[in-house]
Amino acid sequence: MIRCVILDDYQHVALRSADWSVLDADVVVHHTHFDTEESLLAAIADADVVVAMRERTAFPRALLAKLPRLKLLTTMARRNPSIDVRAAEELGITVCGTNSLDYPTSELTWGLILGLVRHIPQDDADMHRGGPWQPRAGIGLRGRTLGLLGLGRLGSEVAKVGQAFGMKTIAWSNNLNRERCEQCGVEHVSKDALIERSDVLSIHTQLSRRTEGIIDLPELRRMKRTAYLVNTSRGFIVREKALIEALETGLIAGAALDNYETEPLPLDHPLRSAPNLLLTPHTGAFAMDNHTLWYGQTVENIASWMKGVVIRRMDPAINVDRSQ
Repeated sequence: MIRCVILDDYQHVALRSADWSVLDADVVVHHTHFDTEESLLAAIADADVVVAMRERTAFPRALLAKLPRLKLLTTMARRNPSIDVRAAEELGITVCGTNSLDYPTSELTWGLILGLVRHIPQDDADMHRGGPWQPRAGIGLRGRTLGLLGLGRLGSEVAKVGQAFGMKTIAWSNNLNRERCEQCGVEHVSKDALIERSDVLSIHTQLSRRTEGIIDLPELRRMKRTAYLVNTSRGFIVREKALIEALETGLIAGAALDNYETEPLPLDHPLRSAPNLLLTPHTGAFAMDNHTLWYGQTVENIASWMKGVVIRRMDPAINVDRSQ
């Protein structure tokens, strides 16, 4: 019987999101993150199959080389920059992914935007603790400009909602062209125009060498002082130190983050005390809809691999880390 280890199941949903009984396997689930390589190796050294939840645990070449028994590494979604897929293949480890739903992240994006502009978290806290009645006024979105850094599957979904609110929608990214914008009813603009015109700037581009730090202090200084920044993509796209300075000095009105340079976010991290900052713990994709899809297809991946047929194999040419 093979041994299958599931990592980072923080929500305790892995076993109830799929039928693992179809596998002739000893399935072990870990619900907390392993912070050191030693503790991680102790948990997976005897595993034939490891199930990785998105990018919560990294699998660089050095770690993979210490796992001679590992034969299948399956992860959620079709790319995972925390896994060195090319090294895994060279070491005889098959890496598979799953499909993933986009709408949970786009829906959370709008939850964050509305929370920011209408001060929903602050008003909720006031109501629960008996604070002042109607102490602040938010802003409406109709007629304001929604800027999208990226207009792929997620960005285009966010654009539709903005348009339904009556917002002007503009977009830019490194590879974005006018034709794509016209298809989405979005104005194609330069990076400078995106930064300077947006009342809400929402980030929906993939993390790469070209996009890492693409929002830094110079960009934040050019934003409207009344503007809001929302990042549900990846933490390294926005320089955290620069964002903290921008919030503390009032360069922008506020921001919302769902992704961070270090995850889980340390308890003493300065982001936790920054003003006008709405934080969620990287929950964009983690709706039960995706858990059902991810773990269901993970079981399919393992069952097919056990029969000698690899499905949803991860392409090392697509799965690149942020240094590429």
